[in-house]
Amino acid sequence: MKIDLIYVYCLTNSPPDLGHNNELPGLISVSINGFFVIAKIVQYNEFSEENFKKHLSDIKWLETNAREHIRVIGIIMMNNTVVPFKFGTIFQNKTNLKKFITDYSDSLNHNFFHIEGKEEWSVKIYCDRRTLSGKIDELSEEAAELEKQIMESSPGKAFLLNRKKADIIGNEMDMICKQYGQEYFDVFKNLSESVILNNLLPKEITGREETMILNAAFLLNKNKLADFKRSADLMNKKDGKSGFLIETTGPWPPFSFISIKELQ
Repeated sequence: MKIDLIYVYCLTNSPPDLGHNNELPGLISVSINGFFVIAKIVQYNEFSEENFKKHLSDIKWLETNAREHIRVIGIIMMNNTVVPFKFGTIFQNKTNLKKFITDYSDSLNHNFFHIEGKEEWSVKIYCDRRTLSGKIDELSEEAAELEKQIMESSPGKAFLLNRKKADIIGNEMDMICKQYGQEYFDVFKNLSESVILNNLLPKEITGREETMILNAAFLLNKNKLADFKRSADLMNKKDGKSGFLIETTGPWPPFSFISIKELQ
């Protein structure tokens, strides 16, 4: 007979209040070595390793359960510092769960110390290259100089200079995107405790017409959050007309800044 399994969402280092939260039905809190494991009991026929892998090919099942995983952690985060576990973390029984917590207790304490009083925020910065190209004469000295020469040239020479200008616009936009992206990154980095650079996502994934020029996660002290948001608003207002868009979202479970491993 197959037994039920323990699905783990996250750990806290203070007692979570699950009893009075109607948004968290079925959740349990297991106290182990000073940590509190936020979990639920799940059925073997759905969450055994073999069955879980089968369900991953079901897009609807995957999306529903992955969203639920993040939702639960987000609710716990409102009142507790959390070490989030990845989607689909399953233990066969409480004995195995206790062994894991015991074996990695030093690492868990290290992680809690690192993220206490902090939040993870995502920053994605995009550039509308069509809008930027219309502002290129204002932002590029080389393009502005060429435009001046074009205006002062004969039709034949102006034609050739226009072709030359078209050739350099792409390179100039690349340079400007790199420059602005670095400036934005430096502002957010200076307000943060830690930062993780993620891969730039293509338009096929973002679903946007704009080109992504920065994709990063920042770990912020909560007392820096107002400055963080204010900086994003100011940069959007200053550079939005040139085609740049700064998108900040959070707080997210601090997956980017958690590393559970044996410490020497």
